Order: sequence, then structure tokens, then C-alpha cells
Amino acid sequence: MSDQSMIDDLLAQSLAEAQGQVDGIQDDVASAVGPTASQQGGIDMLGDVDLDVTIELGRTEMLVEDVLRLASGSVVELNKLAGDPVDVYVNSRLVARGEVLVLNDNFCIRISEILADVQDPAVVEEAIAAAIADDSGSV
Repeated sequence: MSDQSMIDDLLAQSLAEAQGQVDGIQDDVASAVGPTASQQGGIDMLGDVDLDVTIELGRTEMLVEDVLRLASGSVVELNKLAGDPVDVYVNSRLVARGEVLVLNDNFCIRISEILADVQDPAVVEEAIAAAIADDSGSV
């Protein structure tokens, strides 16, 4: 190995070590200063975005003639049993399951399961982008 290549290797190694130290210092400074204004406002900016939340108790298929015979007091049988978890959709996307409760004469849902793919950052970013696009389109 020639003297020049040894010098080049030593120089490259020293530069890599120095860059690592600089990166470490930058990380320390960033954590000491705290999040930037754009990072702080990111999720807060979405606080007033409207989302369509749908709770699905169950489904059924009916013939048109059966639908036309529906009247006050008619009973429609669904594909779920009483006590089965209900599906929670946000902007037509299944995000959770829960149980139906009655609180102060109002129906409400206790979330019992958040679906795994909802916690995936890519899915969350996609949902946020879609919600913003929907909200800006309705102006």
C-alpha cells in the first residue's frame, strides 16, 4: 500500500469520525431546543378537520319488496348478534371495533380494539392527507 493511499484512508476515517461527532452534537442541540414550530403545529393544525365517523351495528340483504313493506315498528334482522363488537369506520376506513353502551339515555361506543394497520405511520399519513383534501374540497 502506498503512502498516498494510506494518507487517503486515514483522512477518510478521520472525516467519518468527525461527521459522526457533528451528527451527535446536532441531535443533542435539537433535543435540547425542542420540536420546531412546524413539528409542534403538525397534529394541532388538524384539530378542526371534520372526519366522517360511522358505527356499523350489522348488515343485511333485503329484497326491494321487503324494503317497501317496512313500517314503523318493523324489525330488521342483522348479521351480528347482540353483544358482538361493532365496527368503527373513519372516512369509510375500518379503524376500530367496540361495544355499544348506553350512557345518560344516549348510545355510545367503548373502543375495545384499534386495528393494527391504523398504527402504521404510512397509513396515518395517508389518512391525514385524505382528510385534509376532503376538508379543503368542501370549502
